[in-house]
Amino acid sequence: MIIACLGWGSLIWGPRGLPIRRQWFQDGPFVPVEFVRQSQDDRITLVIHKQGTPVRVLWSVMDTPEINVAKGALREREGIKKENVDKDVGLWTSDTSSIFNLPQWAAARGVDAVIWTALSPKFGGEDKTPTVEEVLGHLRKLEGAKRDNAEQYVRFAPRQIDTPYRRRIEAELGWTPARHLNFVTCDPHRTSRPARAAASSHS
Repeated sequence: MIIACLGWGSLIWGPRGLPIRRQWFQDGPFVPVEFVRQSQDDRITLVIHKQGTPVRVLWSVMDTPEINVAKGALREREGIKKENVDKDVGLWTSDTSSIFNLPQWAAARGVDAVIWTALSPKFGGEDKTPTVEEVLGHLRKLEGAKRDNAEQYVRFAPRQIDTPYRRRIEAELGWTPARHLNFVTCDPHRTSRPARAAASSHS
């Protein structure tokens, strides 16, 4: 079984032991993500936001054929509690679908299952979606290491994750995409290349 993992935030530049096959590809499915989750260290992070504008996310092949192992590895990387794995780690297989056109995307790449981080929007300790003004106000108040970490997260997010909130953050705080990162492989022929062939070529 070929399992793909979707990514759009720190998972891309800091997989921290997540068992993926070396690299991330840029031709993932379109997923509505936005900077609408306040983390424990006060960064504003990217999560799925159903009312957001879909952007093309990234993906990588997991280095395991077992769904439970793949989900468990992603849960550990994201610091998700075991009891929340079914809620906070998304899963698609051939008989389920929760992301628009995901079955067609997976079929075109020879992927049998897809996992992703499914944390929800959160702000001020509440399960709510902050407005862009609330996000900007929060980021402006940060100081020292917290501000540095929050800025790094926004700047390190892949350039293709071009969301309305990110554009406002760039315009008002000057946190533009970092130019020196090289954590992605972009193959212009990737859309017609099955994941099984890619997996064998990376082993």
